[in-house]
Amino acid sequence: MHPLPTSHHRAPYFLPGLLGLIAFLLALPVPAADAPAPAPIRIGVTGPFTGASSPMGISMREGIRIAAAEINASGGLLGRPLQLLERDDEASNERGARLVQELIDKDRIVAGLGIVNTGVALASQRHYQLARIPVITSVATGSLITRQFLPPEFPDNYVFRVSANDELQARVIVKEAIDRRGLGRLAIFHDATNYGVQGSEDLIAALKERGIAPVAVERFQLRQVDMSALLAQARAAGAEAVLTYGIGPELAYIANDMARMNWRVPIIGSWTLAMSNFIDSAGPHAEGARMPQTFIQDAENPRQRAFLEAWRQSTGLERIPVPPAAAQGYDSMLLLAAAIRQAGSVEGSHIHAALEDLRTPVHGVIMTYRQPFSRTRHETLTLPSQVPLGEVRNGRVVFAYEADRKRTIGLSPPDGEARP
Repeated sequence: MHPLPTSHHRAPYFLPGLLGLIAFLLALPVPAADAPAPAPIRIGVTGPFTGASSPMGISMREGIRIAAAEINASGGLLGRPLQLLERDDEASNERGARLVQELIDKDRIVAGLGIVNTGVALASQRHYQLARIPVITSVATGSLITRQFLPPEFPDNYVFRVSANDELQARVIVKEAIDRRGLGRLAIFHDATNYGVQGSEDLIAALKERGIAPVAVERFQLRQVDMSALLAQARAAGAEAVLTYGIGPELAYIANDMARMNWRVPIIGSWTLAMSNFIDSAGPHAEGARMPQTFIQDAENPRQRAFLEAWRQSTGLERIPVPPAAAQGYDSMLLLAAAIRQAGSVEGSHIHAALEDLRTPVHGVIMTYRQPFSRTRHETLTLPSQVPLGEVRNGRVVFAYEADRKRTIGLSPPDGEARP
């Protein structure tokens, strides 16, 4: 019999196995808990979260939050989570511009979302343009917003938008007044802000295309309570309807003073007639007011229902103060995410290039976006048929026309209508 090998003899057989075990253990990945978390992708979000414009700003912000949360729950972008840096611009042009500059210079955001007020947009988006950082305007509607930085002065325009611009809304308003209601003597009431002044100019231009001049153009100030004198002038001029460009509180003063005067003509105006602080303050006098809307809470599409459920879960509330602002905020975040994903980068110029050539459809709340932007088009909405008309009924905004409600089920432009 052969004797069992001694320890001296065994060592050469076990040493390679021990070394292999050590090598294997060294090759094991460090536990995830010990690994540094990937740096977040920082997105700036500015808007009025206090003050008279806050129903729009808060609705927009919550829509952006819901979309960002869904993206993060699915793993984020490029292996990194999204981080929203939210700032209250208080609807102040100066404050809005300063906040955007700080977000770019100090917080190193890679893109911007938000902006509710036209004046704030025109004052602040210059910082995005100069820094070559894309911004998708979620709410502000001034027609000049996406035209502020056009060639040849600016080779690349870094400003995009998802809301319906005022030139487009004016066409929808005029169509309602003239074609659908047969009215020809129209008065325009607008506030003294950039939004109101430029919106009234768009209305005047849309009327001129139809060979009509307004019988009265009345301008009022923010926080102006008494509208009776202005309304009396429009009434004396024979106005058959009042076309409005302002925000909720002042629009309510108009509706309430019209009721006190027993002057019962239609109110047709920009999308802000859907603001909760108009509907609540005007009460029964808001009934029947009509306005263009990109999104109406009376929705039947599955994606819209899912968004409304996400809103309820996130806020604990059934009612959205300004539904279009919430939906536009949500969709703007989805579009930005799609561009970052396609670019594979957070470089501003790469995101910009991807936005102008999005190759994958983005299924939003307002519509399914198929190549929504191009080199020469930075607006997602370009056709009147893409903007349904809402009406205040029983204290809420519903579809004014059944055909508009049915069309939103498909969330796409009507068949046969191509973008210009």
